[in-house]
Amino acid sequence: DLLRCPFCGTRLQLVDNNTLARDADRIEFGVLGCECCAFPVIAGIPVIIADERTRNAMHGLEAGRHDEAICLLLGIDPVKSHHYKQLLFPDTTFGFRDAIKLLGPTAEGTYFLHRFSDPTFVPAESVVRALVQAESFGSGPRLDLCGGVGHLTRVLDTAQPAVAARPVTINADLHFWKLWLATRFTAPNCAAVCCSAEDPLPFTSDLFSMVVLMDAFPYIWHKRLCADEMMRVAKQDGVVLLPHLHSSLGENINSGDPLSPSAYGELFAPYEPRLFSDARLLDDVIEHQVTDLSDARSPEQLGNEPSLTLIGSPHRAVYRRLPVPDQLASTGELKVNPLYKSKHQNGRTVLRLSFPTPDYEEEFGVCRRYLPNILTIDGDLTGRISPEQLGSRYTELRRRRVLIDVPPGYC
Repeated sequence: DLLRCPFCGTRLQLVDNNTLARDADRIEFGVLGCECCAFPVIAGIPVIIADERTRNAMHGLEAGRHDEAICLLLGIDPVKSHHYKQLLFPDTTFGFRDAIKLLGPTAEGTYFLHRFSDPTFVPAESVVRALVQAESFGSGPRLDLCGGVGHLTRVLDTAQPAVAARPVTINADLHFWKLWLATRFTAPNCAAVCCSAEDPLPFTSDLFSMVVLMDAFPYIWHKRLCADEMMRVAKQDGVVLLPHLHSSLGENINSGDPLSPSAYGELFAPYEPRLFSDARLLDDVIEHQVTDLSDARSPEQLGNEPSLTLIGSPHRAVYRRLPVPDQLASTGELKVNPLYKSKHQNGRTVLRLSFPTPDYEEEFGVCRRYLPNILTIDGDLTGRISPEQLGSRYTELRRRRVLIDVPPGYC
């Protein structure tokens, strides 16, 4: 009902053959066919990509070699390393930190591990939570396009009004290994679709109440196509949200191929977008626990700021000063932020801020605005943490991201 072929636009039908494997109401393995192509479903993830690797994975699937198909799309060779094979065990003891070292051992893996508290993620999370809680737009599924390993996907899924039925959240990304990590660790309650944002999106029109694309848009070459597709799959009364857009008029580390603020606005003109200063959004959440969406800026006012956030919606009620709801109840496990080194002695835990690399510190060091360099907390925070043991300090530690709510097995 939701998917369409990105190339011919026709419906995708589940092929009833010996590749089909179900787990309750979930399709674990199978083949989807349209009028021009066939696409595999591997580990519950439809892979709507037409390339040689995907075809080879589908051939392995059709031959009954499920693990081989998964490993091919993960880019690993289980024959050469027992560690890789352990990843696929249903009862594996590997957590997210272990898995990211194997699947994403570059600087990107370091970035993913610390994603929940970095100073680009904090305002984006706050905007999403404020918008969802305000219920200023229609209901329906939500799309995290280029969602990677699922950090913002998790926010979209957990930032639900208490009275509303939970809509499905879909994480769409080009890289299968990122989606596999997302469905296994970061956002296991969400759906995933492997596809390219450089192609037409494999979804029906007028589907999503919110379409979010964070960080990746400047790296997409076919920006006009991607913008048109985001608006096509969004509901007419929905929201299109692009946090942290690099500006070509400012200085950015790893900037991609950015556009000017006015050019971004023109691409999304049908949704009457407004532009916001990322620096101001961060100030608002740190200093006041609000997201002020009445404070839109013109391209001239943004000047040479390095990044901005774009929001497009026909609902004027979206553009107001919104409180950022505290997410104090844990949806996973409470952990000390992995940017801290912890030492427990004499009934207290001493936390020292320690960046993983100089490059990470250069890009994300502004997190010092809310992460203290050193602090001492009564009790033992090296094991299981509960709000009760922290008493009146709990809210402050959560708001400042010293303590983070992470999925089980994350760190």
